[in-house]
This record gives sequence, structure tokens and C-alpha cells, in this order.
Amino acid sequence: MDKYEGFREFVSARQQTLMRTAYLLTGDAHRAEDLLQTVLTRIARHWPKLARDGNPEAYARRALINEHVSWLRRRRTDILTSSPPEPAYDPESAGLHRMVLQEALLRLTPRQRAVLVLRFYEDLSVEETAEALGCSPGTVKSQTHYALGRLRVLAPELADLLSEVDPVEVP
Repeated sequence: MDKYEGFREFVSARQQTLMRTAYLLTGDAHRAEDLLQTVLTRIARHWPKLARDGNPEAYARRALINEHVSWLRRRRTDILTSSPPEPAYDPESAGLHRMVLQEALLRLTPRQRAVLVLRFYEDLSVEETAEALGCSPGTVKSQTHYALGRLRVLAPELADLLSEVDPVEVP
């Protein structure tokens, strides 16, 4: 019996979703690929136990968040000393909102970014997000509130988009 039985199928089925999550956490396609590769390597080592005992997708999401935060801690000095890159886009382009949102997300704390990604991109409930992050539902609600408030300050041009989102009412 192959110890990786089911792992290949899991990767085939969930790779794109996990890659999008990694991209939203890192804001860079190359870093997202590295992050996902690191996490999938870790999952492969523990696959027999994960396949038998748990929810591998939830483990993978949590591992992505944990590994990303670890990377940020290691390069904290680089982040604090370098200025943000100048935007390389045409303000007239159709993707302006997406780019502004991406830049603003990168300026949030890792936990705030993780909460927003899990709540609004992965469409998880408050309880599911709390479980994925290992915190209470109240923490998820407060982090969502603070993160959305900070996005409103960092990207006022997205005010119309963000005004539609109420963190308390969203299930």
C-alpha cells in the first residue's frame, strides 16, 4: 500500500484553491508558489495521519497561514526598512480596484489579512475562520472590523466597495 495514497488526488483537486489562498496571503505569485510547495511538502510527510484522522484542506489552509507568518517574522527587518513599491499600473485600467485592494491588503497585519482572506475570499463563516486560525469567534469579528476599517483608511478609493461589507452581519 502506497503511503501517499490519496495525496495526489488531494493535490489535484485542491491545488488551485490553495494557490489562490497563498497568493492572497503573499501578494506575489512566486512567493505564493514557494509557500504552497513548502506546505504541500509538510502535508506529504504527515499524509497518512491527516488522511486517517482529519480534514487535510483545513490543515493546509492553517499551514499556509502559519508558514506565511513565519516567513514574515524572518524578514521583518526587510519589511520595516523598505518602502512599498511604486504602483506600476495605469489608473485608467479596469483592474484598478483589484490592484489597489491587493496593495492595501499587503499593508495589513498577517492576522488581519488571514481573517479577510478566509472570511471573504474563502467564504468561511465566523466559526470556521476561528477554527482555522485557532482563536475565538469574537477575535475573528474584531479582527474583521479592524481590518475593514484599516482598508478604508489605506484605500479610500474602495469606500463604495467596502461600505457594502458589514462584518457583524456577514455569516
